[in-house]
Amino acid sequence: MILVLLLVPQTRFPIQLLINKGLALFGPSIEDVEDREVLSSYNWKLMDSNDKIVNFEDYQGKVVLINFWATWCPPCIAEMDSLEELYEIYKDEVVFVFVSNEEQPVVEQFLIKKNYGFRAYRPLQAPPKELEVSTIPRTFLIDKNGAIAIDKTGAANWSSDAVKEQIEKLLNIK
Repeated sequence: MILVLLLVPQTRFPIQLLINKGLALFGPSIEDVEDREVLSSYNWKLMDSNDKIVNFEDYQGKVVLINFWATWCPPCIAEMDSLEELYEIYKDEVVFVFVSNEEQPVVEQFLIKKNYGFRAYRPLQAPPKELEVSTIPRTFLIDKNGAIAIDKTGAANWSSDAVKEQIEKLLNIK
């Protein structure tokens, strides 16, 4: 029965979303400190919804969460509520960079419909090599020194206690 429902276009997306929400119940793994890859560069330009160019170099020395996503991606949508929850808790302390290659009006309409408070950016050039992605969603949590504490491909629960504890640790590192 599920197989048949997956073949029908009208039911495929809701079923995929439901499955991915189930997979997104778990928080991402946190990299061991000694195994963390460090960004080689912060040279990356993005554009916000107001057509303002944002230089990723401005975020050097800060805790940054980067999420690569799309409005048509069921795993991306499945994890968005937990990312929004994390954003609402840490928006004044952590830089959130949500990156989509889609046209800005499509992304903005999605954010408004879902009542999400974070901003989305469109890349104007390739990211640093450590942040290159081939699959979405992909999320990185980067410490003040440019070390990648979390590198997660696929949906996850970003408002988990483990993620919040990791962010608190990263914020308290001088």
